[in-house]
Amino acid sequence: MKAKKIMAVILGAVMTLSLAACGKSDSGQPKTEAGKKKLVIWAWDGSFNIVAANEAKAIYEKENKDVEIEVVEMAQNDIVQKLNTNLSANSTEGLPNIVLMEDYRSQNFLSAYEGAFKDISSKVQASNFMDYKIKPCSKDGKLYGLPFDSGVAALFYRTDLIEQAGYKKEDMNNLTWEKYIEIGKAVKSKTGKAMLTLDPSDLGQIRIMMQTAGQWYVKEDGKTVNIADNQALKEGIKTWKALMDSGIVKPISGWDNFVGAFQKGEVTTVPTGCWISSSVMKSQDQSGKWAVAPIPRLGAVSSSVNYSNLGGSSWYVLDKVGDSNLAADFLAKTFGSSTELMNTLSQKINLVSTLKAAATSENYKKPVDFYGGQVLLQDFAAWSTKIPAVNYGLSTYSIEDILTGAVQNIVSKNADLETTLKDAQKQAEAAVAK
Repeated sequence: MKAKKIMAVILGAVMTLSLAACGKSDSGQPKTEAGKKKLVIWAWDGSFNIVAANEAKAIYEKENKDVEIEVVEMAQNDIVQKLNTNLSANSTEGLPNIVLMEDYRSQNFLSAYEGAFKDISSKVQASNFMDYKIKPCSKDGKLYGLPFDSGVAALFYRTDLIEQAGYKKEDMNNLTWEKYIEIGKAVKSKTGKAMLTLDPSDLGQIRIMMQTAGQWYVKEDGKTVNIADNQALKEGIKTWKALMDSGIVKPISGWDNFVGAFQKGEVTTVPTGCWISSSVMKSQDQSGKWAVAPIPRLGAVSSSVNYSNLGGSSWYVLDKVGDSNLAADFLAKTFGSSTELMNTLSQKINLVSTLKAAATSENYKKPVDFYGGQVLLQDFAAWSTKIPAVNYGLSTYSIEDILTGAVQNIVSKNADLETTLKDAQKQAEAAVAK
């Protein structure tokens, strides 16, 4: 009897050790009960980024039966907070293998937490992606982020309202903002419709205008504040004021009012990132009445072009979480090269990919009835190749916190532009130095 008890204890210990061994991989990463290697991905937006990650998961797991991928949806602010909390404490506990990061934030993370993110230069060819996406994803000549979606700026417009004002589709190409305002006045006079919405607390239009001229809130080094002597910023603010003074703007506050204005037919154009297309297309009663043109440029800035960007994000591997080579392989074989994936996502979520080869996929060649038969994705892909590359630097949002009030003072209270921007420069320099 005693021998049986001893044997039972030994067997129990062996089973416990075996289960413990099955619970982790050699790298310390959790495994599934079946002994598969596991990757965890964090992203936000269940109708866009999460769909994309799950489609990539399906492709990779089909070819790699020993890998299981878990996609976790989390609010972007929560992702940012959790990354900062853990990485500042030099802890990877509870962090994912792969995380989606907004391009405006990436340089801050790459600089603040050196060694936290994996260099994927050997896995992915940077030249396979739109040029303007590489700077935000790189540091010291190494590629850390895998470029994902394009935020190529575009001018969505109602063809019927433009025509009522005496203009044609041809008139909406190669626009300056000055010409845009001229057309807007005619539209307002003939139809009573506003030309666009503007939200005083959202400087998205300023970002678009600056990048058309290859400028940003910081200089090329990503650190030196570039406000007081930034010609593109100055002209952007002047343009904002000219838009407001022209009487063609419908002032709004918040996302819902922004989307509601064009879905209800209250405005004629929507100048913003290409990602708004799915929201525009929800108004099926307006099908066939929309078209899309390149974004207007700053007429007073010689370097300004009709191409820009607003938003966008990229995928990053956390190097010390575990199985970083496997995570990099997943990215390389899915978002990094799969035109099959990009073709699927262009249909499922209206993705405009920054992978150059995506433009050759079948769905990119299809005309879109809602936009009058325009081959929209090919246009977006072509415009994306012409976006000026800028270094978003470390402080886009902290600088905008200061600049938003300055812009409102100039536009609404007629504050002197030069004096106001010099003051904003000093405030921004002090904030960045902290």
